Amino acid sequence: MEGGAMNVVEFSGVRLRYGSSKSFEALVSALYDAVGSEPAPVGEIAVRSSDWDAFERSVGRYVGPYGFMLFTEFDHGAWIDKAGIDRQVLRVVIGNPLIAITMLRHDVTAGLFAPVELLLTSEASGSALTYVLPSSLMVVSDNPALLEAATALDEKLAALAEAVTG
Repeated sequence: MEGGAMNVVEFSGVRLRYGSSKSFEALVSALYDAVGSEPAPVGEIAVRSSDWDAFERSVGRYVGPYGFMLFTEFDHGAWIDKAGIDRQVLRVVIGNPLIAITMLRHDVTAGLFAPVELLLTSEASGSALTYVLPSSLMVVSDNPALLEAATALDEKLAALAEAVTG
C-alpha cells in the first residue's frame, strides 16, 4: 500500500457473555487466581532479554494455569457512579506473548486484538464476564494459519471463562 492510502476492511465481532452466580468480588478473585493480580512486566522482560529463548523463559514465569497473565485493568465502577450508574464494572486486559506470537507470525495486524479484554460486571443475580471472541476480530481475510492459531486462543479463553465463572 502506498503511503497515505487507506484500506477499509469491514468485519464484525462475536460477543460472548458468561453469567455467574458468584458475587462480583468472588468473580474478580477467581480471575486473579487464574491470571495473577499484579500486571506482568512484559516490556521490562523484553528489554532485559537477549533473545527469544530468554524472553520466553522469563515471561513464562507469569503465566497462570489457563495460559494467561494480567496486563492491566480499568475500574469503570470507580467513576460511573458519579453519573448515577450503580454497578461494579472492571475491564481487564489479559494475554500471553507466547500465545500472541502464534498469531502475529501470520498477520501482525492481529496485534490490534492481542492481548484480549474482558469485562467483569456485577449483575442482579451475581456477576458476568464478557469478551469478544478473538478470532472474530483477528481473522478478517482468508488466512488458514491465523485462523487455526486464533481458534486455539478462543478455546483457551473459553476454558478460562468457564473456570472463573463456574
